[in-house]
Amino acid sequence: MNRVVVTGLGAVTPIGNNIPDYKKALLEGVSGADTITHFDPETFSTKFACEVKNFNVEDHMHRREARRQDPFTHYAMVACEEAIQDCGLDLETADMDDIGVIWASGIGGLGTMEQEISYNAVNPVPVRYNPFFIPKLIVDIAAGHISIKYGFRGPNFATVSACASSNNAISSAFDTIRLNKASMIVCGGSEASCTKTGIGGFGAIKALSKRNDDPKTASRPFDKDRDGFVLGEGAGALILENLEHAKARGAKIYAEIVGTANTADAHHITAPHPEGLGASNVMIKALKEAQLNIEDIDYINVHGTSTPLGDIAESNAIKKVFGDHAYKLNISSTKSMTGHLLGAAGAIEALAAIFAIQENAIPPTINHFTDDPELDQKLNFTFNQAQSRPVDVVLSNTFGFGGHNSSVIFKSFSE
Repeated sequence: MNRVVVTGLGAVTPIGNNIPDYKKALLEGVSGADTITHFDPETFSTKFACEVKNFNVEDHMHRREARRQDPFTHYAMVACEEAIQDCGLDLETADMDDIGVIWASGIGGLGTMEQEISYNAVNPVPVRYNPFFIPKLIVDIAAGHISIKYGFRGPNFATVSACASSNNAISSAFDTIRLNKASMIVCGGSEASCTKTGIGGFGAIKALSKRNDDPKTASRPFDKDRDGFVLGEGAGALILENLEHAKARGAKIYAEIVGTANTADAHHITAPHPEGLGASNVMIKALKEAQLNIEDIDYINVHGTSTPLGDIAESNAIKKVFGDHAYKLNISSTKSMTGHLLGAAGAIEALAAIFAIQENAIPPTINHFTDDPELDQKLNFTFNQAQSRPVDVVLSNTFGFGGHNSSVIFKSFSE
């Protein structure tokens, strides 16, 4: 099968709207959480989120085009623009039939749906929906817009598996290239759910932190006083490419993808399996596909959402899979800085995994104040500051509502 490498990166995140800014903020331990500005949150139990900041979509596209897209597509287009420029692809000579787009979102155009329903509730006669309502709303539309802008005519679809969505997109892109169904895939994910319905809906199931007095420290993975996740938004983009294709065009190579896996908990719609069964299985399967031993893993970018049950289940799964080696590798949750980007989480965390390989540095789990007696404190959670160490292989986990689990393994590239 073909080897698959990463040749381009792009990002729009709560802590940086491009790759250099995002990388710098991650390694410096910057929190992206603050009081919500997209709407007045006064009547909500959670009044903060990790919003994208200083972002003007009209810097990237005409106002008319922007009005025909939901913000989740705006973020996708900008992140992909950076990744495509970064990979150095010559759009004039490229075989467009051999380049595809596999893009993820957990929810899609939630803000668009909210606006349309609200308008017609207030103005019921006559019922009037924007003709772009459905084309702005549907999850697959970001992949469509990316392919239309650049003329990519290869495989084109969306993956939707809640918080595992963009890891599934990366996994699908990996398989597509390995099986020689395309030479390049633009993949990743985007989300724009910091809306009234997003905050209200996740708040109703008691998933969100309510630390309104101190939002910047509210995302506290593995801390005793964690009380839920912080909702985030943005996008991460990766260009995946057949190694021989990349070498033929002289592309720079950031890392190689060597294994992926997907499993189900088959347990509960929102709660993780208490023994971390699906989580441990997905890591085992990814290692098997990558033909790696547990000792080969240097760092795990964990799902680590800052929920009471989830953090315990994942850390137990890591101990189950890695045994004594669990105490020799680094673990960190970059959601402590970015918040939880739902369907885009896997994409921006894949970028964090690649940064760790590039810089030989582990981004931290910030906001740790109190050890949790239910967690094994001998594990290296990389609390509060980045840690330098040789990093050759990184495993990145994402787990979604419905029991969806996905792992991707990145390795430093060598011939």
